[in-house]
Amino acid sequence: MSSLTRAQFAQEARAERPDLSVLCLLLAAEADPDLDERGMDWAQIELDRLAGMLPYGLRGAKAWASAVTELLGGRLGFHGTPADYDRLSSSLLHEVLRRRRGLPILLSVVWLEVARRAGAPVYGLALPGHFVVGFGDPQDGVVVDPFAGGVSLGAGPAELAQGPRTAARTLDIVLRILNNVRAWASDRPEHSAVALWALDLSLLLPSHPASLRYERARLLVERGAFVEGAAELDAYADVVAAVDAGAAARLHTEAAAARALLN
Repeated sequence: MSSLTRAQFAQEARAERPDLSVLCLLLAAEADPDLDERGMDWAQIELDRLAGMLPYGLRGAKAWASAVTELLGGRLGFHGTPADYDRLSSSLLHEVLRRRRGLPILLSVVWLEVARRAGAPVYGLALPGHFVVGFGDPQDGVVVDPFAGGVSLGAGPAELAQGPRTAARTLDIVLRILNNVRAWASDRPEHSAVALWALDLSLLLPSHPASLRYERARLLVERGAFVEGAAELDAYADVVAAVDAGAAARLHTEAAAARALLN
């Protein structure tokens, strides 16, 4: 991703109403150098086209859930398989649109973006270890599983019955996608560069776990960028010092050890 594209990502993330599809495509451009402005336009046009295939005059959560699922999961065959967890492309919106395969959260993004464009009352639900889509009121609406082709969950997993349902915020969805990318890369040390850009984008979000700064510093050291990694360890230690002097001291020691690797 160019510095200009990263600036666009940061700007969109700080917008009053961040656009989920734009953020997902800017994220995908980091992984796929061939994804240029023309490719992003194609993805947006495809989402518009799919939304235009939905019937007019739909009313009520059940009608919307049925129509979107019939189109995307039925006629067009969007769904996921276990093998999709092994593909980085399963986390890239343009590839999910092209292949009609992906991780639960990316398939949910397709459901969300298509349904929203058509005027549906739709929202994402982040369950532990899974992501689904709801229609209607978050507290008693219809919930479907895009990974399973849009199968209705009804009362569904126990997580749906535990406490109030909270619609996932756009930036939380993006951070979760980036977490998935990092998890994919962590199992493949040869792709540490992927983990690095996922961390870089995560840190551009206005709200993110502070621990990501430490994770990035450690990754830089692992990749041989000892000076840069040590500097970030020291910077993180200065932040931590306000709440945990002992942890800060350990971080400074870790930074010194990283610099010693240069000798």
